[in-house]
This record gives sequence, C-alpha cells and structure tokens, in this order.
Amino acid sequence: MSYSVGQVAGFAGVTVRTLHHYDEIGLLAPGERSHAGHRRYNDADLDRLQQILFYRELGFPLDEVAALLDDPETDLRVHLRRQHELLAARITKLQEMAAAVENAMEAKKMGINLTPEEKFEVFGGDPDQYAEEVERRWGDTDAYKESQRKAASYTKEDWQRINDAFNAVHARMGDLLAQGLPADSVEAMDTAEEHRASITRFHYTCSHELHTCLGEMYVADERFTATYEAIRPGLAVYMRDAIVANAARNG
Repeated sequence: MSYSVGQVAGFAGVTVRTLHHYDEIGLLAPGERSHAGHRRYNDADLDRLQQILFYRELGFPLDEVAALLDDPETDLRVHLRRQHELLAARITKLQEMAAAVENAMEAKKMGINLTPEEKFEVFGGDPDQYAEEVERRWGDTDAYKESQRKAASYTKEDWQRINDAFNAVHARMGDLLAQGLPADSVEAMDTAEEHRASITRFHYTCSHELHTCLGEMYVADERFTATYEAIRPGLAVYMRDAIVANAARNG
C-alpha cells in the first residue's frame, strides 16, 4: 500500500511543503511515483519519516538527521534505543525543573523569602556544590568581586528576570542550531554577542577574550556541557563555536 503526500502530511502532522522540502534535500524521497508523477509513500518511507520527526523533536538539525539515518551500520532498533535514552534524559530534566518551579511558586504564594542559594534552585541543581570551587578559582579576580557586589543587591524578582533573560538567549541559540544555521552565521554570532552583553550587564564585565574562555569551558567541563545538552543536543559545541566566531568578528 502507498499513500499520497497529502495523506502522509495528515498522518504525521506536518505540512505538504515540509515533505516536499525533505524530498528536495534528499532526506525523505518517496519510494514510488504515480503514473502522473505524483509522490507516493510506502511503509518504509513512513518508518523513515517517523525517525526524522523523532530526531527533529529532540533538536537535531536536518543534516545530522540525514547522516544518522543514512549510516549503513545503524539499524532502526539502534535509532529507537538512542531516541528513547535521549527522551528519558529530557523527561528527567523537565521533571526536576517542574518540581523546582513548583517549590518557587509555593514560596511565592506563602510569602517566604528565599535565600540566595534557593534562588538558583529553579535550575534543578545544588548551587553550593560549586560555590567553593568558584571562589577558589576566581575569588581574587575583579570579575568575581564585581559579580559578588551585583548579586548582593538582587531581589527574587531580579533573579527571575536574569534567569529568564539567559533562558531566552539559550533557547534562541538552540533554535538556530535546530534550523541548521552554521555557528559563524550572523544570527548565531549576534546571539553570542547578546549572551556576552547579558553577562556584563548582570554579573561582571565580560570581554570577548574572557567570553571565549567561557565558551571553551562549556565544552571542556561536563557539568556545563550537560546543562546545554539538556536544552538542545549539540548546543555546547555550537555555543562555543558561535562565541569564538563572534570574538573573531570583533577582534
């Protein structure tokens, strides 16, 4: 049995235009054509489309999806197992975030003043586990002292506003990655510049040189890498590359 492009679009919840695009870039070529030359999709095509949509939902850009699906040494079961692992990790992270937000909402409703440590619980982690390390590594720097001065003056509302600002930048960078734009594109570099400017505005003066060091740390330190990977697979490296490209642009 085969299906028309309209039928498949209806099954999958995508547009006909999307299916045409997938065909044009070689990601999903229909297995059959009607006598009139119209696209016809068979069951194998539907299986491939399902895999494409799974990976797209997980944030993989189209070129990476194509490379994964066209790997001759990887079968459908391997793809499903990988996707299940990625989805399970994302579900766990979202559950932690939801619990943290619920705690913050309850505190707000009851008029409880959160401590400086509790203000960061929205990230689902333990802020104290890094505090000593941060002070040991950077405590003597002007950036650390400036950050401490600014942090001391922030209210709960300030911290939420700051978190929202950085979340928006990270989400935008993740969207650019998902769209397949290169890290040295104008859009990605502009977003990296916004990230640097936000650090300067809310925490400490962040030069392009220092920003580049931070970008390298996002990849080298598995704790930072995990944070970005939870937003979008591949985002840590993409973020680093966009930061480096932006620094070079402004060098």
